Amino acid sequence: MKQDHISVRGKIVDNETRCEHYHSERDVIAIKFYCCDTYYPCFLCHEETADHPVEVWPKEKYNHKAVLCGKCNSELTIKEYLRTKFICPYCKASYNEGCRRHYHLYFDELKTEK
Repeated sequence: MKQDHISVRGKIVDNETRCEHYHSERDVIAIKFYCCDTYYPCFLCHEETADHPVEVWPKEKYNHKAVLCGKCNSELTIKEYLRTKFICPYCKASYNEGCRRHYHLYFDELKTEK
């Protein structure tokens, strides 16, 4: 579902949600953090700019929209995002597969996976 404009906080370097930490061609998602209901490009941006610790999304809330495609501004539920195979279901943009190494920082069920 495409949104006109969604605010993303952090150390953003372009209008497709890339940040100073992750800025390859495929680094085009932002994640809404459960603790503050705010989109950030990455966990480092949250860590460096938010005034509170991260709380991960509990499994029972995976139906909430919490992932933003920086290419088309579509919001995906966590379930949708985890099923994408790193391709946006709306605009077909490729996402960075390396993001899965950080899932445990965002999603409770995946905390022990690296």
